[in-house]
Amino acid sequence: MDNFPSPSRFIKRFLPRGLFGRSLIINVAPIVLLLGILSYVFFEINVDTTTRALARDVATDVALLVALEDSTPTLERDGLRALSARQLRYRLSFHDGAKVSPPAGPLGTTIDVALDETIAQQIGPGRHFVTGRLGSDFDIKVDVKDGVLEIVVPRDRVTVSQPDIFIAWMLGSSLLLLGIAVIFLRNQVRPIERLARAADAFGKGRTVPDFKPYGAAEVRRAAQAFITMRERIERHVSQRTEMLAGVSHDLKTPLTRMKLALAMMPASRDIDQLGADVVEMEHMLDDYLAFARGEGGEEAGLADLVELVHDTAAAAARARQAPDVQITAPAVLPVSVKRAALRRCLANLLDNAIKHGRKVAVTLRRDERWAEIVVEDNGPGIPEERREEAFRPFHRLDEGRNLQSGGSGLGLAIARDIARAHGGDVVLDDSALGGLKATVRIPV
Repeated sequence: MDNFPSPSRFIKRFLPRGLFGRSLIINVAPIVLLLGILSYVFFEINVDTTTRALARDVATDVALLVALEDSTPTLERDGLRALSARQLRYRLSFHDGAKVSPPAGPLGTTIDVALDETIAQQIGPGRHFVTGRLGSDFDIKVDVKDGVLEIVVPRDRVTVSQPDIFIAWMLGSSLLLLGIAVIFLRNQVRPIERLARAADAFGKGRTVPDFKPYGAAEVRRAAQAFITMRERIERHVSQRTEMLAGVSHDLKTPLTRMKLALAMMPASRDIDQLGADVVEMEHMLDDYLAFARGEGGEEAGLADLVELVHDTAAAAARARQAPDVQITAPAVLPVSVKRAALRRCLANLLDNAIKHGRKVAVTLRRDERWAEIVVEDNGPGIPEERREEAFRPFHRLDEGRNLQSGGSGLGLAIARDIARAHGGDVVLDDSALGGLKATVRIPV
């Protein structure tokens, strides 16, 4: 029993996922249900009851005409038929010496069945008759004492109206109401879709300058709340960036003086070590500021990821004096990104790969939703249970592969922060080269 889905989950498979589709069902379902009930009431109750009542009147007239044919002398029948035809609005004709032929097949409609059953009750079981259609009218043939009496009854004497006209009006009005509902719902859903696109673009670090609240009052409030939130975040990022730019200037100034003083001193082992410490402090300060700033001041723009990867890989190889990085990529791969921020993300990943592996490969690929940059090496790798730990800021692994050896412990943290600021992520996995595989996913 546990293998079968619950009814609610089974129904959800066939329900639309969008607000427009679900709202349309909410509006259409009651209309369809109402039409079904009205159709049942009209055809099964109203039409059937009214048709049988009218059929009884016609059957009574038929029984009277048959009785008159049987009881009236032959010479007087023609005048009696003419009088009956004028009074009852029937077309009457007599077939001398004829007999009623049995019906060729089953009766077609509810009206035919009702008329046939009612006539049989009125004229009795011992007399043969047959009902049929003559155009839109009803043709009734009944055995009389010396022939067959044919009675053509107008349609309006048997049924109240044309059912197909009722169906046409019902379907026409339903389609008209459905069209109005679709237009109205589309206008109501469009502001929500626009708000969702604006929030998604802002989450990917892209500007949304032309977004304005419109639509229903509730949607306007949600849009205004989004604008207020966006302004607060942008103001916070701007203030933090300006503050950190000042901190960077204030801290780098004494470091520059220290580097200058060390350069003026006589060369010695202690001086060289102190100079290396100053360079490392400067590098760590750059990492701290980049992590805290998060590249928040840069605007997203269209960039070719292939060119960006080639430039970054060449610079990383030159900095580490390592062999060239093997790159597999299409001719071009344009994506809207923060170019400098993504370059720093790739530089951190490539620096780690070159530092711990003798062979480094980069692969670029794209599908309908994502552009992926895969950086692989043949180094010692990171155990699976410690991969998320490697992304923790200021954290350095104590054993195995030390991704930030001699650094600040922010390389992977900065890379993931930049990728997530674009609406993507950085994930670690085993590489086919034997080491670590880092995959940067950016939405396209």
